[in-house]
Formats: sequence, C-alpha cells, structure tokens
Amino acid sequence: MLPFEFGFTSVVVIIVILYLLSSIKILAEYERGVIFRLGRLLPTAKGPGVILVFAPIDRMVRVSLRQEALEVPPQDIITRDNVTLKVNAVIFLRVIDANKAVYEVSNYVYQTSQFAQTTLRSVLGEQELDELLAHREKINLRLQGILDQHTSPWGVKVTNVEVKQVDLPESMLRAMAKQAEAEREKRSKIIHAEGEFSAAQRLVDASRLLATEPVSVQLRYLQTLTEIGVEKNTTVIFPVPVDFFSGLQKMMDKGNNERAPAPAARTA
Repeated sequence: MLPFEFGFTSVVVIIVILYLLSSIKILAEYERGVIFRLGRLLPTAKGPGVILVFAPIDRMVRVSLRQEALEVPPQDIITRDNVTLKVNAVIFLRVIDANKAVYEVSNYVYQTSQFAQTTLRSVLGEQELDELLAHREKINLRLQGILDQHTSPWGVKVTNVEVKQVDLPESMLRAMAKQAEAEREKRSKIIHAEGEFSAAQRLVDASRLLATEPVSVQLRYLQTLTEIGVEKNTTVIFPVPVDFFSGLQKMMDKGNNERAPAPAARTA
C-alpha cells in the first residue's frame, strides 16, 4: 500500500503545482485584467505585473489602456448648401476605466465606430461647403465633444477626432477653380489700379516740387540727355511743352481772322 499511496500523493502534488502555475498570469504595463469571480465583477481591475487567476472560479478579460486609432469609413454627406461629398475621419481613443469598458458595452471599438459614422453624417450635414473647408478644426472639436459624451459612460475617452479627407465632385472642383481664378484676377486689377494711383500721386507731388524751381526742369532735361548719350544712341529728343503748340495755334487763328475780308454792307 505504501507505493500506491506515495504515487497517488505525488500525482496530487503535481496536479496542484500545475494548477498553481497555470493560475499565474503576467500583465504588461499597459494592460489590466478584469476579473469575474463566479460571474461577479471584482471592484478593481488587476495588474500590471503578476496576478493569480483561479480557473474555473475566476475568468479574466484583458483590456489594453494604450491609445488606439480608429478609421471611420468614407461617408456620403449632403451639406447644407446641397453639395454631395465623401468624407472619412480618424478617431483616437483610449480606455480610462477597464471595468466599464468590459461590462457596460460588448465591444467598445465597434460601438465607437458606429457612433462616429452617424455623428459624422449629422454634424457635417449641418455645415456649408465653405465652412467645412475653412473651419475644419472647429468641426473636429465638435465631433470630439459629441463622441466623448457618448463614450464616457463606457470608460472610454476620445482624445482627438480628425476629418481625414474630403472628396469633392469634379464639377465642384471646376467651379472652385474658376472662382479662385476670378478672385486672383480681381486682386491683380485692384493692385494694378492702386499702383497707378500711387504713381499718379507721386507725379503730382513731383510736378509741384519742380514748379517751385523752374531751373530744376532744365536740369532734369539735361540729365535725360546724358542718360540717352551713355547708351550710344544718335537720336536726340527735344521735349516741347504742349502749351507751346496751343499758343502757336492761337496765333495762327488770330492771323487768319485779321486777313479775312470784312463782310459787304447791305444796301437798302
């Protein structure tokens, strides 16, 4: 009987040792173990490090506390000004409370994805195209606030939401290109007109300054001749004031009037 008893005891000891070894679980720094003991949830999650899980009494669910990136599939959006778009987004989330992330929802990643799709359609549908393109940061913050309000009861924190890509139809792209071209042409004309106005104003100021000293006009004329001569040009230009021609025209008209015969007197 002794060998039999010794063999049975050894088997029991080995089974107990193996059971204890299998009960040892190691959790990484970013992991937590949610323990259900006889179907009831323990108040606090275990980990990180070495923990004991006594199966089948205990059941452990591993939960990662690292930040995750969730891509929202492209959604068909109709903006407030009736423009059809395809928009996709990226959501960054992380688990804050491991217990709530397990028992409050069956799959927090899937639930967040579904909420993100519906929220993206509803929020972007309230915006006009220009607002969507120009105030994307404001829209991202609004999406984050709405999603975080829905996911906070699950122990999940939405840290950031980014509208990733906005696909415009070809007709809208052509219309926007024409609008941008018209805006650039408008700005170029305004800048050209402002330049002409500034040049005219400078010419008026210069003419007033030259009028105070008549000799300066002659000096300016000599300087212009010097610049022409430097270029080895044989053409010499003598500027003649416009008043000279008007005075000459008046003299010619006066002479013609004097030479014209007087009209004959009418007889009764």
